[in-house]
Amino acid sequence: MFDINEIMKLAQQAKEQALDAVKEAMEKNKERINEIEVPSFEKSASISATEIEEQISVNSQRQVEILGQIFGPDSMAQMAVNEELLQEMVNEKVAEATSSAAVDLMDHLFGEDMGVLAAALETMEMEDMDDGKELPFDLELEENLYVALEETMARLESIPEPEAIPYQKDDTKWEYFGILLSGILSTLNSHNLDSMDVEEHIPVMEQKIVSLVRRSWGIDGRSGLLDMIRYLAQEGYILRYQIYSEASSPEELMDETMDEDDRESTSRAWRFAQRYKSQYAPGFMAGWDIGRAAMLTRWGCYLGWITESEAVGILWELSQKVVEELHSWREFAQSYLFGGLMWKLLCGDSSAGSYLGYLADAATDLLTGKTEQDNGQWRDCPWPEKEN
Repeated sequence: MFDINEIMKLAQQAKEQALDAVKEAMEKNKERINEIEVPSFEKSASISATEIEEQISVNSQRQVEILGQIFGPDSMAQMAVNEELLQEMVNEKVAEATSSAAVDLMDHLFGEDMGVLAAALETMEMEDMDDGKELPFDLELEENLYVALEETMARLESIPEPEAIPYQKDDTKWEYFGILLSGILSTLNSHNLDSMDVEEHIPVMEQKIVSLVRRSWGIDGRSGLLDMIRYLAQEGYILRYQIYSEASSPEELMDETMDEDDRESTSRAWRFAQRYKSQYAPGFMAGWDIGRAAMLTRWGCYLGWITESEAVGILWELSQKVVEELHSWREFAQSYLFGGLMWKLLCGDSSAGSYLGYLADAATDLLTGKTEQDNGQWRDCPWPEKEN
């Protein structure tokens, strides 16, 4: 028999996250199990007991790996809540399938849908993505990151895109344009870009997005969501970059509550702003601020924290803001990289180079549509021409 305790052992290391989603998934899988046709002993007589035991062991280990990929260490905690039900279901079916069905049992228990979810969720936490390599953050690394940023922005500048076109105030294209402002994060997370909903309303997916928004943004519901969107639209990194650009020294930006890491982060961001302030005005940060605000708007709508009509209105306002500051999708993408690097410098994340690469790849896909996963949505939706 496979050892269900091996699966449950992972749950001891995690925190509570997806209780409702897991319960619903378990109920659905219980119905699946009841529909399993258990092969007769005669059909399996040629399989030795040793082979069955080996197959069970292999399949059990595979399922542990799948669970780890789907739920991650945090969400595995919810499996503990359902341990008694899971044990009862597994024991029942293992008893029925002793002769040969154990190899198929876990496949039926969790099903191919879970494998699909694993692929869909693979990049859900893009904000925290890195290459696993921690490098010392020194002036040489900073300079290398500046070079990487400038080279990447130049590559984006060379990609052709349609000329901006006039949009009427009540043009239906504004709604789609607003959705596409979330394009970079949506592409990295394999989200839908054809409608307001980022994903199909699958309980596990909904809980994953709730977890992402709460952990990465500290947002717990409607009020926090609207406050954050308002901050990004009205202040955000546009204001932060302006303040850092105008400071004559990093010490002006520090106070006695800062520890050494905070002081170093402030100095890095100050050097960044000083390097680029004559080349890029604060408004250039609009893509970074508005792109993330648009993503939060769509996530909030998907989770039911705001209505779809509210989301459409918010995206329209965000669209007007970004069109005032930027003039093309290429410039929007460059802005996103620009703000992303300042954010990484403030975070002290030395993997910023690979992060810029992920962002640039997503922007390239949106501008060109040369991949199987993307249809070049930015290319097919020209940037709105700014009114004179």
